Amino acid sequence: MSSPSLSPFDAAAILIVLAAALGYLNYRFLKLPSSVGLTIMGAVASLIVVAIDRLLPASDVAPSVAGFLADIDFHETLMNGMLSFLLFAGALHVDWSDMRKGRWPILVLSTIGVLISTTIVGFGFYLLTSLLALQMPLLWCFVFGALISPTDPVAVMGVLKRAAVPPTLQATVAGESLFNDGVGVVVFTIIVAAAAGSGHFSIAHAGEAFLFEAGGGVILGLAVGYVGFRAMRSIDDYGVEVMISLAMVMGGYSLAQSLHVSGPVAMAVAGLLIGNAGVALAMSDVTRDYLLKFWALIDELLNAVLFLLIGLEVIAISPDPRLLAAGLAAIPLVLVARTIAVAAPLGAMRPWLKMGRLAVPTLVWGGLRGGISIALALSLTEGASRTTILAVTYVIVLFSVIVQGSTVGGLIRRLSPKEAASDGSSMASGGPSRAPEK
Repeated sequence: MSSPSLSPFDAAAILIVLAAALGYLNYRFLKLPSSVGLTIMGAVASLIVVAIDRLLPASDVAPSVAGFLADIDFHETLMNGMLSFLLFAGALHVDWSDMRKGRWPILVLSTIGVLISTTIVGFGFYLLTSLLALQMPLLWCFVFGALISPTDPVAVMGVLKRAAVPPTLQATVAGESLFNDGVGVVVFTIIVAAAAGSGHFSIAHAGEAFLFEAGGGVILGLAVGYVGFRAMRSIDDYGVEVMISLAMVMGGYSLAQSLHVSGPVAMAVAGLLIGNAGVALAMSDVTRDYLLKFWALIDELLNAVLFLLIGLEVIAISPDPRLLAAGLAAIPLVLVARTIAVAAPLGAMRPWLKMGRLAVPTLVWGGLRGGISIALALSLTEGASRTTILAVTYVIVLFSVIVQGSTVGGLIRRLSPKEAASDGSSMASGGPSRAPEK
């Protein structure tokens, strides 16, 4: 059986059929969170394919599946396709009044927190790979630190829907994941250029590039959001207004890439503006209902496909036992780095800010890694460093989505059931959520 090149429609059709079928099985039998269930079933399906090829040497099922995944190009599909929709949809449902109360933790954790985690993971991974005789250059270890440090907004928000997290803390976790994603991509790009020898690395140059890309993303997001807001406010037609929101996402992300500013940051900002000012001031009740339900459906659909792809990508991982050992050993390293990157800034802000006892455990254990980390790892050029980084990233993402994603709700309930109920009123006045139930 050969692996013919698939058209984009064929690839999309296969993924939607698989996501629908596995989503149905998960809902009927496993009853796990969608992200967890689809990731597990995708990974199990991939392992079955690998096992078939091992047991039947004449079988070419695994190469066929690998060819199918190569035709899709996970990195291109996520980073230059799905990500713009997912970030906008996620930001659309974050309440600004709650997020504003957590603005300082969001700002600090999504910038300084990412840099702290990148540094700790980079040095720790260098020591770890040296002990396992994998011999990774230090700069490439920092590349790994940069791609694994940001939390994935898609995975995080999927979990928060099911956890009893107080509104302000929920908005803080969601806001940090939206913005540290864009920051992490910028830091990753800068370090990769230095590691590959294609760019001169200095603190001043890195700071300048960071400010240009991240700051430019904020400005572009505000501009795109404002144009969309004014257009929606001037008419009352839900069909046209939904199209305007689509144009903002697709046109805005494409423009960000052309201007070399951060598209993820731009989409997060635009989504926040439309989800708050736009929903409150620019839409009729009918338009609001259609627009929020439309983006809720887009969010659910792309989430399903994304986590299915994460599970299937196990085919691309090298079976070297040392890489599996490195991945397992890197799990506590990443968790320790995340704990320090969260606890140190929040501790420093404690005299001016009260986040409650749930803050650190929720931000640490609820800070999931997902498809963005895998997409960045897949974007690296072929070589020993890429093989190691990709395998270790995959192990951490699987652990994060399956173990952390399925236990964070229970952890929060066990830590402080009364606080989870009381903080909703004491920490945020919020107002009713505008997002439809999903």
